[in-house]
Amino acid sequence: MYIDPNTGGMLFQVLAVAFAVFSGVLLTFSSKIRAGIARLRRRKEDQDQQEDNK
Repeated sequence: MYIDPNTGGMLFQVLAVAFAVFSGVLLTFSSKIRAGIARLRRRKEDQDQQEDNK
């Protein structure tokens, strides 16, 4: 099977753009993501405390 030598360059460009978009989304929504994770942890801790009190 023959693979064109420029295919690697094109693949790298596509992956670089995908990584940049993913990083941008993470940076843009990082505070909301952190708040959501903290809310889930708090909910889990509350459930654990309720189970311990029973």
